Amino acid sequence: MEIIKNNPYRIAGILSNASERELQKQKTKIRAFSKVGKEIKSDFDFDVLGNITRTEDLIDKAFSNVEQNQDKVNFSLFWFLNASPFDNTAFEYLKNGNDEKADEIWKKVTQNKEVNSKNFSAFSNLGTYKLLSESQDDIKDGINAKVKLIESDFFKNFVHTVADETFTIDSEKQIEKLIDELLMQFKNQYSSTETLQLFSNCNDLIQKYLSKKFTEEPIHNIESLIESTKNKRKKNKSDAYQYGLNLANKCKAELILLHSLIGRTDLKYKTVADQLANEIMQCGIDYFNKSKEDNASNNYLQSAQKLTKIADSIAVGKLTKERAQDSLATLEEMKDRELSQAIDVLESIKSAYENNAVQLMAQVKKQEASMGYGQSINWSKVTEMIMNSIDWDKATELIIDVIPKENIVKIKNSQNTSKINDYKKLVDFILGKLGYSHKIKVKYLQYWESTRIATTATRTSSTRTASTPQSTENEGIPDWLKWVGGIILFILLLKACN
Repeated sequence: MEIIKNNPYRIAGILSNASERELQKQKTKIRAFSKVGKEIKSDFDFDVLGNITRTEDLIDKAFSNVEQNQDKVNFSLFWFLNASPFDNTAFEYLKNGNDEKADEIWKKVTQNKEVNSKNFSAFSNLGTYKLLSESQDDIKDGINAKVKLIESDFFKNFVHTVADETFTIDSEKQIEKLIDELLMQFKNQYSSTETLQLFSNCNDLIQKYLSKKFTEEPIHNIESLIESTKNKRKKNKSDAYQYGLNLANKCKAELILLHSLIGRTDLKYKTVADQLANEIMQCGIDYFNKSKEDNASNNYLQSAQKLTKIADSIAVGKLTKERAQDSLATLEEMKDRELSQAIDVLESIKSAYENNAVQLMAQVKKQEASMGYGQSINWSKVTEMIMNSIDWDKATELIIDVIPKENIVKIKNSQNTSKINDYKKLVDFILGKLGYSHKIKVKYLQYWESTRIATTATRTSSTRTASTPQSTENEGIPDWLKWVGGIILFILLLKACN
């Protein structure tokens, strides 16, 4: 941990409870050594700390950092002090590189024990030693030792040992300072989840403070991303779908972290989650409206649905959830709008035709019942009357108006099998009633037939191409000559039979 390895007391080469006289003596000595370029060594350059290079500037800064009482306390919590015979013995082992033995001594006077006037320094020293470890379990133990010390009634003993005896301190504020420093040390080393796990044995007050610290940054990040997306969306609605998708992806990890820290029921989580959901939803709405306005050929409705579903999964508040659900219902209705409109208009024409047929047949049956002997119905005339009972000019115009050619792609791409089947049956029915001049105008409705014809034509062309080498011997013979030869052959066959 850098704050231990580069602690001002470590650079100064003294323990944190050194007297003012010892401190000044060390300052004079270390500065004199530095000026003449002499290597500076300290009894407390323990192997576990690694190497250090003491420059003149670094030395000056170190002594400057431990002039004030509050600074002395802050830095002492990340260094060592010698306040008992146990500490003295442990330091001798550390100097000889026997770290495990030093750890054993401090554990002996702290493990399963409360902080008291004789072991408070052991709690601090053991905590510092554990924080130097690469093991997360050791670091967790180090944090627990430091917190237990600060929360104890004997923390004042620690404070008066490293600072003036007149100096008083707020233990709760000191714990917050300790946590802030630890979080800075862990920032680039552990993930948020791992860092929180290191504090898992701490009390509720510390957990609340951690939640506050950990939620401030992700909430700020999410709010900043929302604002940035909103500004981009307003300037360029054509790209609003991508903006919404990017926003959801960038905020995913932050939202998961918030959820793990404070849960969905927390007001802060609800607020930021609903803000995020509303912006993602608005991206979908703006993208849909702009695409519709521009007559875009892509499936912008499906894109709007995707963003709205994401927003719905994020939303927590009742109003936001209802807005998302209403939006999804509206989009679902619009999903097959072109197909539904086509079915409606074709069904109306079919119904009109069938109703006319029923009425005409009823009149014919009535007429037939009143006819005398030898009289009969002209059924071809009846069929003609039924066929002409619809104004096909107006019906064709209506079809072209309601089902333009550009709608066929959307109809064709619909996933609603039931509606597609209804549409095909209606198209086949209507085209079966139309004359050639009308049929040719709306033939595009029968998109599956055009596909079939194109496929057949391709196959026929391929067959002809493959057959070409076999017909080379007939090349150059006129068609009329072939017909004449056929007739002569037919006559000869007749004569032969006679």
